[in-house]
Amino acid sequence: MKEWKIYKIADIVDEISMGPFGSNIKVENFISEGIPVLNGSNLQGYRLNEDSFNYVSEDKANSLGKANAYRGDVVITHRGTLGQIIYIPDDSKHERYVISQSQFRLKLKKEIVRPDFLVYYFHTAIGQHKILMNASQVGVPALARPTSTFREVTLPIPPMDIQNKIMDILLSIDGKLTVNKQINDNLEQQAQNIFNHYFIENHTELGTYSEGFLTDIAVYLNGLAMQKFRPVGSDSGLPVLKIKELGQRTCDNNSDRCSSVIKDEYIVNDGDVIFSWSGTLLVDIWCGGKCGLNQHLFKVTSDSYPTWFYYFWTKHHLDNFIRVAKDKAVTMGHIKRTELEKANVIIPSQEKLSEIDNILSPIIDGIITHRVEMRRLAQLRDSILPELMSGELKIN
Repeated sequence: MKEWKIYKIADIVDEISMGPFGSNIKVENFISEGIPVLNGSNLQGYRLNEDSFNYVSEDKANSLGKANAYRGDVVITHRGTLGQIIYIPDDSKHERYVISQSQFRLKLKKEIVRPDFLVYYFHTAIGQHKILMNASQVGVPALARPTSTFREVTLPIPPMDIQNKIMDILLSIDGKLTVNKQINDNLEQQAQNIFNHYFIENHTELGTYSEGFLTDIAVYLNGLAMQKFRPVGSDSGLPVLKIKELGQRTCDNNSDRCSSVIKDEYIVNDGDVIFSWSGTLLVDIWCGGKCGLNQHLFKVTSDSYPTWFYYFWTKHHLDNFIRVAKDKAVTMGHIKRTELEKANVIIPSQEKLSEIDNILSPIIDGIITHRVEMRRLAQLRDSILPELMSGELKIN
């Protein structure tokens, strides 16, 4: 730690600039291609997420002056979802981006600190605290005087050679996460295409088949009101799987806990199909570790059919279920079990089912294996991150 120095943000930046004030960017300014405008979904994770953008013209971007961010810059949210921080990598798709009114941007002195090192530091608990310590939760959450107060934030920074070694470790883990995600995206698309080919587009290739409903091929078990099943005594309990956890595909430190001695059928393990039927309707193969099933979610199982069969059939009907829930929404949209009982499915002969299963089950098993590995790699990264960023974990 002797080599590490304490810097203020003011010491390591050449410039801090805010997004455009008020409504300088309007919906009518958006065009099909041009300079991308950053939003909250682009600031999820560590580096810029480039899955989707709105665009403005080059003239519009130029008119916004310092509300432009470039490769190597760091972008932070100061309003709304606080604490989001990413860097724009040198290999990003675009040379520049327009930041929104809820963001500010740092242009760093790169001879002192790597952009990715700074971002990873502010993803630790102590880093998040330093971003949020002047936050107001009255009305829309916001940081008070974000650019001026953030200039006074301090953090320990090692020499560049140590930064490079630390980031080699962290980026190697994230590189493996990226590869696994790319593999899984491909596998999921393959599996979906094969299912669609036989069951949605080309029924005749199944030969003899029968028709039924979702409830004929699987059991949809509703979860428990877990507030009634809290851990007792020395029981550390299990994380509770709610809609939030299903959406983010993992439990976290903010997840509720339930007793670990609930009935086995209400315990969720890797590879279980989960369907949230209320609020935000989702269906997924859970790979987030052992947890307890909360109410408003179904655990979908079958003694007669493989996982992919009832997973893809449930997923096939999801858009319709969402429409039904929206039409019935008063406070929180949902579907009733009767919707499952009238959702049609096609059931092939046992021989044909086995033939297709020999193709699809290995793909689904591969997806589960990769996603479990991704979870464990992320846990490894997050567990060593604070020690790396504080200098407690020595690099050799």
